[in-house]
Amino acid sequence: MSRLTVVLAVLCAPSLLAQNIHPTPPPEVWAVPLHEEIHLDGRLDEAVWHTAPAATGLRQAQPHEGEPATQRTEVRFAFDEAALYIGARMFDDSGARGVRTRLVRRDADMNSDYLEVIFDTYHDHIGRLFFQVNPSGVKFDANGLGGGSDPSWDPVWEVKTAIDSLGWTAEMRIPFSQLRFPSTKNEQTWGLQIWRQENRLNELSQWAFWKLNETGGPSKFGHLHGLVIASAPGRAELLPYVVGRSSNVPDTAGDPFATPHAMDGRIGFDGRVLLASNLTLNATVNPDFGQVEVDPAVVNLTDFETFLDERRPFFVEGAGYFGLGGLSCFFCSNVSSLSLLSTRRVGRAPQLTAYRDTLDQFVDEPQNTTILGAAKLTGHTPGGWSIGALDAVTRRERALVQRSDSTRVSYTVEPLTNYVATRVAKDLRGGATQIRVMGTSVYRSLDDSFAVSNLSRHSEALGMGSDTWWGNRTFLLSAQLAATAVSGDTAAIHQIQESPRHYFQRPDRGTPLDPTRTSLTGWGAWARVSREQGNLLWEVSGNMRTPGYDNNDITFFSRGDYLWMSGNILPQWTKPTQWYRQLLFILGGQQQYNFEGDLTDRQAQLYAQVQTLGYWNISSFWIHRPSVLDDRLTRGGPVVRRAGSEDFFLQVNTDSRRKVVASTIGDISCDHEGYCNRSVSLQLQVRPASNVQLTLGPSYSRAATGAQYVQTVPDTFATAFYGNRYVFAQLVEKTVAMETRFNVTFSPVLTLELYMQPLIASAAYSAYREFAAPRQQRKLVYGVDIGTDSVPAGAPDQHWIDPDGSGPSPRFLITDPTFTLRSLRGNAVLRWEYHRGSTLFLVWTRSGSSQLSRGDIDFGSDAGALFQGPSANIFLLKVNYWLGI
Repeated sequence: MSRLTVVLAVLCAPSLLAQNIHPTPPPEVWAVPLHEEIHLDGRLDEAVWHTAPAATGLRQAQPHEGEPATQRTEVRFAFDEAALYIGARMFDDSGARGVRTRLVRRDADMNSDYLEVIFDTYHDHIGRLFFQVNPSGVKFDANGLGGGSDPSWDPVWEVKTAIDSLGWTAEMRIPFSQLRFPSTKNEQTWGLQIWRQENRLNELSQWAFWKLNETGGPSKFGHLHGLVIASAPGRAELLPYVVGRSSNVPDTAGDPFATPHAMDGRIGFDGRVLLASNLTLNATVNPDFGQVEVDPAVVNLTDFETFLDERRPFFVEGAGYFGLGGLSCFFCSNVSSLSLLSTRRVGRAPQLTAYRDTLDQFVDEPQNTTILGAAKLTGHTPGGWSIGALDAVTRRERALVQRSDSTRVSYTVEPLTNYVATRVAKDLRGGATQIRVMGTSVYRSLDDSFAVSNLSRHSEALGMGSDTWWGNRTFLLSAQLAATAVSGDTAAIHQIQESPRHYFQRPDRGTPLDPTRTSLTGWGAWARVSREQGNLLWEVSGNMRTPGYDNNDITFFSRGDYLWMSGNILPQWTKPTQWYRQLLFILGGQQQYNFEGDLTDRQAQLYAQVQTLGYWNISSFWIHRPSVLDDRLTRGGPVVRRAGSEDFFLQVNTDSRRKVVASTIGDISCDHEGYCNRSVSLQLQVRPASNVQLTLGPSYSRAATGAQYVQTVPDTFATAFYGNRYVFAQLVEKTVAMETRFNVTFSPVLTLELYMQPLIASAAYSAYREFAAPRQQRKLVYGVDIGTDSVPAGAPDQHWIDPDGSGPSPRFLITDPTFTLRSLRGNAVLRWEYHRGSTLFLVWTRSGSSQLSRGDIDFGSDAGALFQGPSANIFLLKVNYWLGI
C-alpha cells in the first residue's frame, strides 16, 4: 500500500541564503590577541576574560519576543596563533539551583540549558559553523558552510564548563585547523550569532535579533572583528583504524558456503589535508564504511525501492557541498526533490543475481560492494566560489556458485565502478543570490555478457540551480534544471525502459518502448516563488520530469513522466495571547499530470498548528483527494482510475522539558470505495536521571485497499487490456511495532546506547479481481462478478482462475502471497572518546526474522516467536586514533 508522505517546511527558521545589507546595524564584538596561556578549566580566572570586550545584551526570541533576556549573558573572544578561545558566563538569578543540565551523547538533543556560538567564517551571509555546549560539557557541532547543517561533522575542539553560585560558565578552545576561513594575513571579520537556552524559564535568547516571522539567518548575524590569523593552521590529519569482527549466523543445511561462526578484521585510515585554510582534501584507504546504527525493518509491497538515510561519516560530512538545492514547501505530499546524488549508491548491495540458470544451487556472495577508495575535495575560495568534488571506486564483486552437479563457477555480481560528483556554487549580491552547477557520472567496467545485458555502461547528469532573495529577504525565487543520460547495451536500456521508474511498455502511451535504443535521456526541473517573511506567507511551485529522465545509478529516483504544481497560503500569529503562544494555518492544493495529459494527482489540504500556553504543540491536517487516473497501478499496463480519499491526521507533543515527554500520532485515511488506512503511534521519553533516557515507541497500523497489484497474465482474448490480464486483490495489511531506545551517558565522552525494534506484520490477499476496462475505477471479482476462483483441496494457497467461465480464455494460477512476518532487530553501542579525536566503538548487532503464510497477527504467538527463531549476531570492535600533523 502506498503511504502518505507529507513534507512540512521548517517555518520561520534561519534560511540558507541571506542578503548583504543588514536591515538594522548589526551588533559587534572584538576578539583580542592572547598574551597569556589559557588553562582550560571552565573557571574563567585568566585576566583576558575580565578585560576583553563582551558580547552581551541578548534579546528573547521566546517566550517574550524582542524583550531583553531575563538572564544576563557575557561572551568574550580571544585568539593565539593556533586557536580561537571563547569564555562565556551565563548568569542565573537562582544561582546553581536554576541551572538545568543533562548528560547525553555528543550531537544528541540536549534538552537542557545551552550556549550556542555560530560563525559565518567567510562572511558570505550563507555558510555557518555551529558550536554548542551545555552545563555538563556535552558538545554539539555542525557544519553548514556549503549550505544546510551537518551534525555528523565532529571537529577536534575542547570545552570545559563549571556551575557556581552565579550560574554556569563555559571555556572553549577551537583550533584554527578545524575551521575554514579566508586565506589571508589581514584582519578578518566573521559573522557571529549567539543563542542561549534557559530551560527553567523556557527562554531562548539571541545576540543578533530577528523576529519569529522573519527569515533571519547569517544576513542578520552580528560581527566578530579583530581576528588576525598570521600563520597557517595544521595542514594534515590522519585517522588510522583497526576493526575486529565476529559473526554468528544461522546455519543453512547442505550449504557448503555456510560459515555459522567466523572472525575477521581489517585496517585502514582516513586522511585530511588542508590545501589552504579554506580548501580541504579528504581521502580514505581501505575504508571502514560499516554502520554503527542498524537500519529499521520495513515491509514494502510497492514497486518503489526503499530509501534509507546515509549514516556513513565520510559521505555525510560536507554533504552541503554536493546539493543542487533540495525541495522546499510549506505543505506538499508525494513529491520528490531534484536530487543528483545519494551516496548510499556507493558500496551498494550487488545488483546482479548469482543464480543464472536452474542448475545453480548454492551461492556465496558479498552483502555489499567493497569501496576500494574515495576522495573528496571541499572548500570555499576568496572569490565567493564553493567547491565540492567526490570520487569513489568500488571493486568488482564476484559470487561463487555451486551447481547441482557439485561443480563450481564464479559470476560477476557487481562490476568495477567509478562514481564522480562535482558541484561549484557562486555567491552573488553578498549572499542574496547563489548559483550552483553540479555534474555526476557513473562508469562501469562490464566484463561479461550478463552484466552488459543487465546494467548500463555509464550514466551522466548535469544540473543548475539558483536561489535569489529580494525585498529585504521577504521573497525567494528558487529554480533547478537538470539533464540526464544513460547509455548501454540495447538489452540493458530495454530493462530501464520497462522498470517502475518509466513503464515505457504501457500499451496506451504515446511514447512507446523502443527496443533498439542504446541510450535514454531526459530533463527535470523544479521552481518555487514564495513570500518567506511576515504574518501572511504564500508559495507557488512546480516540478517536472520528462519520461526519459533517469539518474537512478547515483541517486534514488522513483519515477519520471509528470508535471506537478502546488500552491499554499500560510497565515501565522507569533505573539502569545491568553489562548495560545503561536498559531498558524496552511490552506492549499496540488495537482499532477503525466505527459499524455492524464490527471494523476489532485488534492486540497488544510493544516493547523498551535503551541499552547503550557508549551504543548498540536498539529492536524485534512487532505481531500478526488478520483484521478493512475498510470502506474497496473505496473506497465494501461491507465486505470484510482478512487478518491479523505485523510485526517493529528499529532500532539507535550512539553519537551519534562521528565516524561509524550508524542502521539493518529492518522485515518479512507477512500471512496470504503477501504481505510488507520494508524496510531506513541513515542514516550522517560528521563529518570539526568544521564539516562528511555524511549518507547509502540505503533499499530491497519491498511486496506481494493487494488493491490498481484501479477500480469498474458491472454490474447483480453483485448480491452491489449492482450493481458492485470490481476489485483483486496489486501489488508497489519503492523505492530515497538521501537525501544535506552541511553546511558557516563560522561560527555562515554556513552552506552541500546536499540531494539520488534516488528510483526501481516498481509492478507483475497477477492482476486481485475479492472472492468482501462480508465475505469470499477473492478470485477473472480468467482463473483466474472469467471471462477477455484481452490484445490489440500492446497489453500493455490487459486485457479478462469477469468471468463465458459469463454475461450485459459485458466491461470495465482499462488497466494499472503504472509505474516516476525522480525527483531537491535544493537548495543558503547562509544568512548578515549583521547582527543580518537574513539573506541564496541558494537553488538542482532537481527532475526521468520515468516508464515497465515496472513494475520496472533500477538501472543508471534511475540513469543520473535525471541525463539534463528538470528544473526555480530560483535564488532573498532578503534581509531586521531593524529594532527
